[in-house]
Amino acid sequence: MFILDDLLFRPFVGIVDTLHTMALDELYDVEALQDDLKENQLLYELGERPEAEYRERKAELEDELEIARDVHERLTSGRVEVKR
Repeated sequence: MFILDDLLFRPFVGIVDTLHTMALDELYDVEALQDDLKENQLLYELGERPEAEYRERKAELEDELEIARDVHERLTSGRVEVKR
């Protein structure tokens, strides 16, 4: 039974783990969020975005960036939990 687990189950778990990590990296891309923050600032400075819209978008992006950094911290420390 243990031999079957090692031969059949462990490679599958390894593949799923890799796919999960890649999906989280793509979904919570810190660099892309930082670029969006810079773009938002630039559009505001050029006068193409009103102040209210700028502040609202900035708050949204900062919240998303905080979440993304937390996810990446958990990935690197190995503290990712999958809840059922």
